[in-house]
Amino acid sequence: QPPAFGFLFDVDGVLVRGSQAVPAARQAFRRLADGGGRLRVPVVFLTNAGNCLRAAKARELSQALALEVSPEQVILSHSPLRLFSQFHQKCMLVAGQGPVEENAQNLGFKHVVTMEALRKAYPLLDMVDQSRRPKELPPPTTGFPTIEGVILFGEPVRWETSLQLIIDVLLSNGNPGAELQDIPYPHLPVLACNMDLLWMAEAKMPSRFGHGTFLLCLENIYKKVTGRELKYEALIGKPSTVTYRYAEYLIKEQAEKQGWKSPIRRLYAVGDNPMSDIYGANLYNNHLKSAHKNQVQAGVKRSLQAASPQTEDHLELRKDCNNSVESCESILVCTGVYRHNADVPSNTEECMTETVFHGHRDFCFDPSLVEASYIVQDVNDAVQLAFKKENWT
Repeated sequence: QPPAFGFLFDVDGVLVRGSQAVPAARQAFRRLADGGGRLRVPVVFLTNAGNCLRAAKARELSQALALEVSPEQVILSHSPLRLFSQFHQKCMLVAGQGPVEENAQNLGFKHVVTMEALRKAYPLLDMVDQSRRPKELPPPTTGFPTIEGVILFGEPVRWETSLQLIIDVLLSNGNPGAELQDIPYPHLPVLACNMDLLWMAEAKMPSRFGHGTFLLCLENIYKKVTGRELKYEALIGKPSTVTYRYAEYLIKEQAEKQGWKSPIRRLYAVGDNPMSDIYGANLYNNHLKSAHKNQVQAGVKRSLQAASPQTEDHLELRKDCNNSVESCESILVCTGVYRHNADVPSNTEECMTETVFHGHRDFCFDPSLVEASYIVQDVNDAVQLAFKKENWT
């Protein structure tokens, strides 16, 4: 019987902790694979990591799970940027770490400027680290391109440098070597990937700062300097709806390649972070319910959607609007950020008054969205639960 369901697996805290595989992960994938090591149901690895290439993440997962994972099964925080074609010909400043230039090019961007190239072109802008300040006044910079937008791939190594230069670019309308005139507003387009405030590594201490923390710094500095809100052209990565639309698209592609004729009706999203994985899956579930009530064009309310309204317009996925998928159920595991009774209070009133919302500024805090459909101990239990619901052996 062909599967009528698929899995969306978070990676950090669900399948691995830092560089170490979670013991239950290999057990889970032994259930998911047949005797030849091929998956019996479609699977997408949906991670907010973005400081590597899809191929590298696929190799890392293959080793951790003792299973062949292809790049087409991996969605990094920035993967949906390949759908934002209206920016592919513009000169974009890219921030983050890892192969940011190669990632941008692989996603379709033709003209990119790295933070380091910008710093070298305008050495007088980066002044916090005294050891890097120029000893002599450099000659004027000539021939450097005007920047037309900013892509924030993930948290950088030198936060102070990136914060300073991004603000400089926004205040100068892409010409940070020029003398400051009137501050432009709206500012240049900003596309941000990965809104996670925290993530779980091997440390015993509470979770590590994520890109969401960097965005929080950038937003507050911009508002303090200009008195205005930093606006995003799009926020992608979990929990944004566009990321889950893209994941659904890849799940269906897998099913078609395997020759499975039954339409995929249900998705099971397994994660460890209530404010990212669970919020995103529940938000997408609401989107699907809305679509199946003949409100495909309406989507979800603006207050629950951080991607800009025009995001839907340039998605190649529009042809999938009358989709077969009916639900996206959230399964929360206890091997990462979440601990039993630590993150989400039991009743709604407490949730509204006591829980600290770790989600991004542009997402409203609806307590129902951080309540998982199911809570299990680990990813192996999550797979067993889904199999039981689907009567799958």
